[in-house]
Amino acid sequence: MALTSTRRSALADQVIAQLRNQITSGEWPVGSRIPTEPELVEQLGVARNTVREAVRALAHNGLLDIRQGSGTYVVATSELAGVMHRRFADADPRHVAELRSTLESSAARLAALRRTDRDLRQLDALMARREEVWASGDAEAFVAVDATLHLAVVAASHNDVLTELYADLNDLLRDYLRDDVGTELGPEELMDHTRLVEAIRAGDAATAAAEAAAHALHCLRERV
Repeated sequence: MALTSTRRSALADQVIAQLRNQITSGEWPVGSRIPTEPELVEQLGVARNTVREAVRALAHNGLLDIRQGSGTYVVATSELAGVMHRRFADADPRHVAELRSTLESSAARLAALRRTDRDLRQLDALMARREEVWASGDAEAFVAVDATLHLAVVAASHNDVLTELYADLNDLLRDYLRDDVGTELGPEELMDHTRLVEAIRAGDAATAAAEAAAHALHCLRERV
């Protein structure tokens, strides 16, 4: 029996859900190129048109960017992140830095009061990884681990709304961080986050908030 249009839509929705899950789970990180159309057809066992429809839908929603002659790339981890990325990509860097300073400062203050031992272990691991990646000279890997560290600080606030909002902005913030870091990672240029993490560990909310706020504004001064 031939599939009806309703069933074709349902099949496309299933493919969209699978592709979205690959993105939101981190299997396909932001900046990565997804498998080619023929590869997706083979992996999913569906028709080429269904794959094409699903990819176009996710591109329309801002998660994917279809680049002719190059491939399709992940540009955001959720529909809201995609909207924010498009909406604020050309925003005044000063305004983005001020927003980041406000969010990260508030989150760090809460993290100092609410952090768990598990949060501290996560922060310590990311701090060590951050230094290793900087020493390796891999700028893109550093952007990824530094962004993850900042997100971990926000998550340690244990405010789900604040964490979700920051996560949706994270893709946009990575673009700014990528510009701030550049391609050459000099040993003397690494911004140390030890005081921030130690303030969170000590439960020093005021210092944690001040350190988090200062980092974003320092990046702004370097940019302008």
